[in-house]
Amino acid sequence: MSTGELLGIEPLELKFPFELKRQISSSLQLSNKTDDYVAFKVKTTNPKKYCVRPNTGIVLPRSTCDVIVTMQSQKEGPLDLQCKDKFLLQSVKVNDGVTPKDITPEMFNKEAGHVVEECKLRVVYVSPPQPPSPVPEGSEEGSSPRGYVSENGSSNGSGFTAATRASLEQFEPQDKSAEARALISKLTEEKNNAIQQNNKLRQELELLRREGQKNHGGIGVSLLFVVLIGLLGIILGYLLKKT
Repeated sequence: MSTGELLGIEPLELKFPFELKRQISSSLQLSNKTDDYVAFKVKTTNPKKYCVRPNTGIVLPRSTCDVIVTMQSQKEGPLDLQCKDKFLLQSVKVNDGVTPKDITPEMFNKEAGHVVEECKLRVVYVSPPQPPSPVPEGSEEGSSPRGYVSENGSSNGSGFTAATRASLEQFEPQDKSAEARALISKLTEEKNNAIQQNNKLRQELELLRREGQKNHGGIGVSLLFVVLIGLLGIILGYLLKKT
């Protein structure tokens, strides 16, 4: 706060969070340190750029008054956020009962013998506050994607990530499918071997039957043929049941 005898001013710098194409406001608080009425007037080096409300007024004894300074929207930003604009706040004692409508420029004329107190204020541009980073959906602040280890040294099962679970679910059916294909291939091979052996036995039986008919008659050969056919049926039945 300023050390003026009439008005205390807070702050002594007008800070604007600078953003292009946007109006930005900053406020001042004027405190009357005296038991008198104090008139004030605000001037700036760049009146087209700023709007001051109120730019003149009366601060009652031992009371305060707020002044709002609005910077018009800017199309271009200054280099390194440096600003050379300045404000001048003038204050002077006036008669009791004076209203803002009674304020005239002559009240702040030093040459007319008025005691005018002045305070210079400078403009400071600051970077606008950055928005907080969005939290990814499904995650919690402070959480870790890795599993934690309990006090007894065992690993927590919830530490597996979704990607790991997806990989396991993807590979397990493939493993089961490979085992099934291998088993089917093995059984098919055994079945084909059995069919080949069956055909071979049929051919041998046919040869035996023909030779038996020529040499010993048809009775013995027919009996042997029946026995072999029975054994062949048992073997085929076992293999087909297994598949």
